[in-house]
Amino acid sequence: MCGILGLCLSDQTSNAGPELYDGLSFLQHRGQDAAGITTSGPKGRFYQCKGNGMAREVFTKDRLSNLVGNVGIAHLRYPTAGSSSGSEAQPFYVNSPYGISMGHNGNLVNTSQLRKYLDEVVHRHINTDSDSELLLNVFASELHKTNKSRVDNDDIFTALKGLYELCRGAYACVGLLAGYGLFAFRDPNGIRPLLIGERTNSATGATDYMIASESVVLKAHNFKKFRDILPGEAVIINKLGQVEFKQVVPARSYTPDIFEYVYFARPDSVLDGISVYRTRLNMGAKLAANINSIQGLAEQIDVVVPVPDTSRNTALECAVQLRKPFREGFVKNTYVGRTFIMPDQEKRVSSVRRKLNAMESEFKDRNVLIVDDSIVRGTTSKEIVQMAREAGAKKVFFASAAPAIRYNHIYGIDLADTKALVAFEKSEAEVAKAIGADEVIYQKLEDLIESVKMEDPTGPIQGFEVGVFTGGYITGVEDSYLQEIEEVRAQNKLLEKGLGGMPSDLNAKAEVDIGIYNMGDYKN
Repeated sequence: MCGILGLCLSDQTSNAGPELYDGLSFLQHRGQDAAGITTSGPKGRFYQCKGNGMAREVFTKDRLSNLVGNVGIAHLRYPTAGSSSGSEAQPFYVNSPYGISMGHNGNLVNTSQLRKYLDEVVHRHINTDSDSELLLNVFASELHKTNKSRVDNDDIFTALKGLYELCRGAYACVGLLAGYGLFAFRDPNGIRPLLIGERTNSATGATDYMIASESVVLKAHNFKKFRDILPGEAVIINKLGQVEFKQVVPARSYTPDIFEYVYFARPDSVLDGISVYRTRLNMGAKLAANINSIQGLAEQIDVVVPVPDTSRNTALECAVQLRKPFREGFVKNTYVGRTFIMPDQEKRVSSVRRKLNAMESEFKDRNVLIVDDSIVRGTTSKEIVQMAREAGAKKVFFASAAPAIRYNHIYGIDLADTKALVAFEKSEAEVAKAIGADEVIYQKLEDLIESVKMEDPTGPIQGFEVGVFTGGYITGVEDSYLQEIEEVRAQNKLLEKGLGGMPSDLNAKAEVDIGIYNMGDYKN
């Protein structure tokens, strides 16, 4: 789960950096670990700044002033497999061939094969554990096959076709080709979202283009005309503003990750033609119906309380359908990030207490239904239940807008080792006992799917990636990849403890990137 942006301004005297930075603020929920921007002008020189932290921490006024050029890409990183080193901040860059910068949202699941191919066949050096660096180098090696001094659109599409044939997994990408322009593409299953928008530039009368992970960024920047990039489709916007779309490979399926609608995306976004807000209301209605089907449960509930923020819409509709009062029982400290990305349990628990505060007036002497978007490790849920009891709740019922999570999420979010998931090989009653709730109510998978699909029943979406609930992944059986990410997690845990006395073959993470931050004067 990362956020990506691309921007091509028709006014070649304008700088894309400030608008890219502003756009990142609308996607900050998608990645709080690192941020980066790369820009370029007609001459092709890249200007880049990236580092650990949120966008407002990475980009100062002086740094933004040095990001010159009318074309650029931006990235917000959410780390997978526990990696949070500065050297893995994006966009990544390679100088050969031609100069390429790329940002990637998603996860590749055949990384070991790709690493071997890049080393032994095309002889490209990989400096990090990031699959995004692999993806970039696969594209670079395919583009190198043209053996031309200058490439054209057909060459880029051909290189992307080779990438599609080699790379398996989830990927929505934006990239810059030095002196040429902007390009973007989406994996053949459409797992991760990607949209493109256009607007009329007030200075030139020509068209500006923006590519983004969510529609909310496009709308906020007055890109009124936009559409989803389709599975297996790519787009190139050259430095003259000329645009070409191409279905590079046939779509294998149209199956976005359903977690985008449950949790990842902002409610005011529309992804693949479906309103995230409306789907969350539907989830609340389905959850209420499930609660009403459990004999005697609804009658015990005095009040419905959401866990802010992504469950608020679901909880509100659930309360409406149950005809129960809806109350904001938890106040959120917005300056604390998402808790499940904290590196260990102790820090995660303390982060929950810093992030949320329970108001006694809404809990005292009441039977409370707490609604959250999902239950992952159970650490946060257990802490929330305990906070409600400390605030005086008589009974605490805990409802999840998502079904029980019993498997790894392999396409772009590091949930946990499967055995660390609280629902792994547990019944609902056992999960309730583990988190200290009187009862746990999960959304049914068929209800979740219907909640999303009913918003566009005749649309192009054929189904959803739901492997996190079922263990059946869109790209197939991924046992070797699951073993690989467990090994990476184990290595990262060792690195967190320090390097002293560690095996010599343990790859330490570089704290800074071997990359570019071009401070030179910009001249066309």
